Amino acid sequence: MERSAIRESTFKLIYSLEIQKEVELKEQIELYIESNKIEDKNAKEYIEDAVLGIEKNKNEIISMIEKNLKADWKIQRISKIDLAILKLAIYEIKYKEIPYKVAINEAVEIAKKYGEETSKNFVNGILASIVKEEENK
Repeated sequence: MERSAIRESTFKLIYSLEIQKEVELKEQIELYIESNKIEDKNAKEYIEDAVLGIEKNKNEIISMIEKNLKADWKIQRISKIDLAILKLAIYEIKYKEIPYKVAINEAVEIAKKYGEETSKNFVNGILASIVKEEENK
């Protein structure tokens, strides 16, 4: 499984968890891997690491998103799809040492495929703003 496909698969699980709320994460990860017949060891490790890592750091990730929204926007206004994309990309940039250009590009590609017409620009703008903020630390 190539990295883009693994990332896309991870996004789908994060999105489904956004909708479900209050679930046992380890159990959901195992169910997802099993039901999607994901055999690739790297894919399994990536999916588990990303989902558990996002959960572990969710307060900081949410805070980063909120800080970079326009003044009149609230996080509740963001579509679940865009939120899942942002969480994954921010996790990769901040905690996984994935080059930010790669993480942003992949996030924008997922946004084009699954989001609304405005999703790609929205996701790109938020992530670019977060990267700029991180570089100035």
